[in-house]
Amino acid sequence: MQTKEQKQENDSLIFGLRPMIEALKSGKEIDRLFVQSGLKNELFTELMGLLKKNSIPFQYVPVEKLNRLTTKNHQGVVGYVSSVTYQKIQDVLPLIFEAGKVPLVLILDRITDVRNFGAIARTAECSGVDAIIIPSKGAAQINADAMKTSTGALHTIPVCREENLKEVIDFLRESGLQVIACTEKTSEMYYQQDYTLPVAIIMGSEENGVSPEYLKTADAHAKIPLLGQISSLNVSVATGIVLYEAVKQRLLDK
Repeated sequence: MQTKEQKQENDSLIFGLRPMIEALKSGKEIDRLFVQSGLKNELFTELMGLLKKNSIPFQYVPVEKLNRLTTKNHQGVVGYVSSVTYQKIQDVLPLIFEAGKVPLVLILDRITDVRNFGAIARTAECSGVDAIIIPSKGAAQINADAMKTSTGALHTIPVCREENLKEVIDFLRESGLQVIACTEKTSEMYYQQDYTLPVAIIMGSEENGVSPEYLKTADAHAKIPLLGQISSLNVSVATGIVLYEAVKQRLLDK
């Protein structure tokens, strides 16, 4: 018997060229899309045009992978409808300023674990984060597990899926936000930074940390001290530590 989460994931599955084309034309948000390597026909050409027009990422895979995702006639295309409607930070940020708020934005770089992502979203919502930014490639799928772990946070906090994080970081800096990258490759402690200003915080994956190009672009770096023998924290825990330093500073600043 299927669990509730398995049923939700199956309900989000779209397969077949024509169903996928119709889903895109109707404005559905596609979270992950797999296309059979070497696929070529008229409908495939139409699908590729829609994907390019809407900047939707996809991945070429062998047919065996598609067969594992569904036993039905997938025609070389399988995808998942997103559980959230993605937004653009260029649209969200002006609304934050117009509301009289001091922006607190969270950028997640290559965080792919679904439950970590859901836990981060829950903490972000509780700490007053105004938007979460994720890359279009190399991010966790926002599926039933992520929604459950976030306990509804992903329904209330804007999630911005962006093609080029470097350009987004440049945009945020030009808009007056200080960009702080969390990394162990610094002597600056996380509590030494000023979070009372408009700020964007970058968190990287546990395996690789923040990408070097984003470290170079950031205005400041922030390190969480580790006193034990284990060399890293779970990324959702690390995110909570930094976000609640921002909460503390902003409450004391009032």
